[in-house]
Amino acid sequence: FAVDVRSEAARLIAERTPGDLDKIFFTNGGAEAVENAVRMARLHTGRQKVMSAYRSYHGATAAAINLTGDPRRWPSDTASAGVVHFWGPYLYRSAFHAGTEEQECERALRHLADTIAFEGPQSIAAIILESVPGTAGIMTPPPGYLAGVRELCDRYGIVFILDEVMSGFGRTGKWFAAEHWEVTPDLICFAKGVNSGYVPLGGVAISGAIAETFATRPYPGGLTYSGHPLACAAAVATMNAMEEEGVVEHAAHLGENVIGPALAEIAARHPSVGEVRGLGAFWALELVRNKETREPLVPYNAAGADNAPMAEFAAACKASGLWPFVNMNRTHVVPPCTISETEAKEGLALLDEALTVADRHAVSA
Repeated sequence: FAVDVRSEAARLIAERTPGDLDKIFFTNGGAEAVENAVRMARLHTGRQKVMSAYRSYHGATAAAINLTGDPRRWPSDTASAGVVHFWGPYLYRSAFHAGTEEQECERALRHLADTIAFEGPQSIAAIILESVPGTAGIMTPPPGYLAGVRELCDRYGIVFILDEVMSGFGRTGKWFAAEHWEVTPDLICFAKGVNSGYVPLGGVAISGAIAETFATRPYPGGLTYSGHPLACAAAVATMNAMEEEGVVEHAAHLGENVIGPALAEIAARHPSVGEVRGLGAFWALELVRNKETREPLVPYNAAGADNAPMAEFAAACKASGLWPFVNMNRTHVVPPCTISETEAKEGLALLDEALTVADRHAVSA
């Protein structure tokens, strides 16, 4: 049955998506959005392989966890889901021996092009990327990278999927992070911020070309609670409130004038902070033992005693009343997009103090 709030939610989302991504398929969350985007790409192209980056997280369901590049994939990796991983751009720890953003972009794109060539372009249905990777590190792509991936997809008839489950709906200071680089994918996966998580909701925004595939051929998918009226009503209310209250603009202001400058000052003071990166209300600090060698504060996927420095840092945050997000040798600064300047500065001061604990494990300059 047609439902007014479902239609209105779809209209409001389509108004904000880039290009012609004007058809909306609702799901219950981000992982299901990724699952269905991949299914659409495979059906649209008649191909099976999907490519994704090593430093990524796309969800915990069957296809999404195989697409995921970080260690959360390992216990569930069947190695039979038609997934090929590649290295995305990450200048601070460049896999391409790059010294500048321009070099990192050029070499990362060359690596991707070579991987496509050796995998067989005619076998690849889609490339999926987080516009800005979330829990895998908040590595903002260098200028030109997403546009370069778009060009490779166009060249070989590959569907370009952007996962904006974390970065969408204001998080980076734009409705969708892809807007920073003026890139339009074929499919966008969204969830979380679409209704602030009050009720489970996700979805896929679909381009005209892919929607046309299913105009006369029914899409063989759907979920019992797809487009649930309560979830969609929460989405309508959230998007309207974000518009009326300037939440997206506020997130951009926080990143440019509050969080970004404060984190730069914090990095200059603490020997344990190797790099600060991010935009809007979406930031990460990479913690190191040595700023010169960039040795991580703890080893990759460390556990137990090896992870003690990060555990001590996290405990110091909690003791002061700051709830941290830590992943490997990183701590992320991702407050609510509605946080006030005063609250943000209070949290940053607590973070500043807690980093003195991490400094004990680092080489002073």
